Amino acid sequence: MNFMTFQQNLIGWFRLNQRPLPWRRHNKPYEVWVSEIMLQQTQMETVLPYYDRWMKAFPSLEALARADSKRVLKLWEGLGYYSRARNLHESAKTILRSHGGIFPDDHEKIRAIKGVGRYTAGAIASIAFNQDKPIVDGNILRVLSRVYAISKPIDVEKNKELFWKLQEDLIPKGNAREFNQALMELGALVCSSQNPACALCPIRRFCKAFKNKNPEDYPVRSRKKEMVK
Repeated sequence: MNFMTFQQNLIGWFRLNQRPLPWRRHNKPYEVWVSEIMLQQTQMETVLPYYDRWMKAFPSLEALARADSKRVLKLWEGLGYYSRARNLHESAKTILRSHGGIFPDDHEKIRAIKGVGRYTAGAIASIAFNQDKPIVDGNILRVLSRVYAISKPIDVEKNKELFWKLQEDLIPKGNAREFNQALMELGALVCSSQNPACALCPIRRFCKAFKNKNPEDYPVRSRKKEMVK
C-alpha cells in the first residue's frame, strides 16, 4: 500500500465532507473530552443537543468544576449512564486542583482521568493535541477490516491489538488530528455496516474487500455458541 496516497486521499475527502460538529471548531481539550465522554454508548444525533446545552451551562473546565452536582446531573438527564457525568464533574475538580484548570496534554495523565479508557485517551490526545496516538472504535474496526480483508473476529478481545497496530502505522506524522477523525468519519458516512457507498469512498483503490466485491462480509464476528435448550 502507498501509505502517503492513502493518507492524502482520506484527509482530502474529510476536509470536504466532514460534518460541522461543534467540538471540531477549535479542538479545545475540554470540549473534545466532554464530547468523547458523551459519545460513549450514545448516538451522535442524541448527543448534539445535550452537548450544546452543556457548553452553554459549563463553557469551561473551571465552570464545570465549580458547578453544583445536582445541576450537572440535571443537564445529563436522559443521556443515561450517569457515572459519566459524575466522572466528568469529579475529574474537572481534580484537574482544577492539581493542574490549575489546564487539561493535561500527557497521554498517560489523560488515560489516568476517571472514565477515560484507551480509545478516549487516544481521541483526546490526537484530536485536541494532535499527538500521533491511535484510536480504534467501531467505525475504524469496520473500515480496517475491509481495507485489509481481515478474517479475524473483531469481537475476540485479543484480535483487537492487530487493529490498534494497523491504525497506529497508518497515522501520518504530525496530522493525527485530521487522519483519525477522517477514518472515523468515513466509517460513519460511507463505509457503513450495510450497503456501504463504495463508489464514494476515497480509499477504495486500497480496499481488498472492495476489490473482492464482498465488503459486507467484513468485519467478521465469532459465531456464538447455540444455547442448549
